[in-house]
Amino acid sequence: MAVSVAVVSVGAAAPPAATGETPTKVPVAVGYGGAVASVDADASAAGIEVLKKGGNAVDAAVATAAALGVTEPYSAGVGGGGYFVYYDAKSRTVHTIDGRETAPLTADSNLFTENGKPLAFADAVSSGLSVGTPGTPATWQTALDQWGSRSLGTVLKPAERIARDGFTVDDTFRSQTASNETRFRYFPDTAKLFLPGGQLPVVGSTFKNPDLARTYQELADQGVGAIYHGDLGRDIVGTVNKPPVNPGSGWNARPGKLSGKDLAAYHAKLQRPTKTSYHGLKVYSIAPSSSGGTTVGEALGILERTDLSKASEVQYLHHYIEASRIAFADRGRWVGDPAFEDVPTRQLLSQKYADSRACLIHDDAVLTSPLAPGDPRHPAACATGGTAAPTTYEGENTTHLTVADKWGNVVSYTLTIEQTGGSGITVPGRGFLLNNELTDFSFTPANPAVHDPNLPGPGKRPRSSISPTIVLDRHDKPVVALGSPGGATIITTVLQTLTEFLDRHLPLVDAIAAPRASQRNAAKTELEPALYNSDVRGKLEAIGHSFTLNPEIGAATGVQRLPGGKWLAAAEKVRRGGGSAMVVDPAP
Repeated sequence: MAVSVAVVSVGAAAPPAATGETPTKVPVAVGYGGAVASVDADASAAGIEVLKKGGNAVDAAVATAAALGVTEPYSAGVGGGGYFVYYDAKSRTVHTIDGRETAPLTADSNLFTENGKPLAFADAVSSGLSVGTPGTPATWQTALDQWGSRSLGTVLKPAERIARDGFTVDDTFRSQTASNETRFRYFPDTAKLFLPGGQLPVVGSTFKNPDLARTYQELADQGVGAIYHGDLGRDIVGTVNKPPVNPGSGWNARPGKLSGKDLAAYHAKLQRPTKTSYHGLKVYSIAPSSSGGTTVGEALGILERTDLSKASEVQYLHHYIEASRIAFADRGRWVGDPAFEDVPTRQLLSQKYADSRACLIHDDAVLTSPLAPGDPRHPAACATGGTAAPTTYEGENTTHLTVADKWGNVVSYTLTIEQTGGSGITVPGRGFLLNNELTDFSFTPANPAVHDPNLPGPGKRPRSSISPTIVLDRHDKPVVALGSPGGATIITTVLQTLTEFLDRHLPLVDAIAAPRASQRNAAKTELEPALYNSDVRGKLEAIGHSFTLNPEIGAATGVQRLPGGKWLAAAEKVRRGGGSAMVVDPAP
């Protein structure tokens, strides 16, 4: 399939990160030598710095991720996890790492119940119970060991410097702090770090995190064994099992069940990617424990036989929304940690099954949610039987980065501590927040009559929606790579951005910026304001759609391969204050 490309000649390589200056933030950049796109200019500059010094895409991705742990500490960090997708240019193959956090080995399906009833989400999230064994450090080391060319200590240097010298507080950082202020004050170490002098950080001020700088230095010196077998790990365990709460807060931070055995047993899993054919292209993503690759892939299969390029905007959005609804119905029934569940990944991604579900979609009618799942093991055309279950709640944060290098290698990497601010618990003296990823489990079955593959279990990985994606052409060369934060809206953001770019032929930066809709097998589809306030909404309602307003959905980044060794990096124009796209050598 030929993808039309509109290149916007904007942006330049950032000033060297070592200067201490805040790099310029632009949403699109075109040039040679490699590219980085993230939500933050300091983080993108860290990746560019590594590329300029001869590092490859994997080295730069880890450097960018570590810097995001400093400048985006409410979205990612060494206390969290994520999923890493890598394209190797030499072999023209795609590889992945599942770096998802795990439940304690003592956990069972009743992890989030008390007295036979599920805990309220608010009671669970800011507690030790919500914290899973961190997977991010193991992901970094595994990626570097497998495909990197630099040591962990080398690629951590830019992030360590940013943590020590500080970064400039922007509106997004302040607003995210403000939205978490109440629960941050429950935990004295969190309040001390993120509410300096007891106040919200001031926009334009310099925010420093010397504790995190020392943590990065310790990881550089000792390796990730400092977390999985050493003092850093002991500090994490102690914090999880006895959360340090401000005695005057009145907050009941329930203790967790993490142990040194959990840390020692953790490993980041090398596994095969999901693969979907879409209009002659090859779409690769992450396999379960994330539901991203299977759900995006199934939806693309459902849309495969529809010519979205010639559809009106109303019909395009209608088919996209309905494909999302169907794929989410199947996600809820079939996808969980494959170490515990029999996940029919191959069948979910088969075109035969996609066709059996696509025939449910009609141009002039809307399906009703919650829609019952199909059975990918036994596809039945247009089957509507079975019992429906609602889609469970998932926090809407996380961060994503996309990197390419001069050799043609590409990384699409989404990392997270779950919701904004994670558990809200900072490890004393270590400078990072702990995740609340275990709240991604279903606390109890979504519908007691339907098997729920996402209940807690010992060492189990909670289901994720993370969807880092790399698209290759018929010759196994990159076309585009992208991903997004946003909890379960990650799946719809990636799906919509792909179809806007591949089918609707928008330039990548415009496909990322396009107003979004998100349908996740719910009664109402979420719309961003530009769609909610448009006449398109009324035309879709005339078909039968119902909508609710969501102020902001996702915050994607991507890279696109251009002819002649050029790369285009693209990020958000507005969402989260705009993203940061950079290249090593800008094209004139």
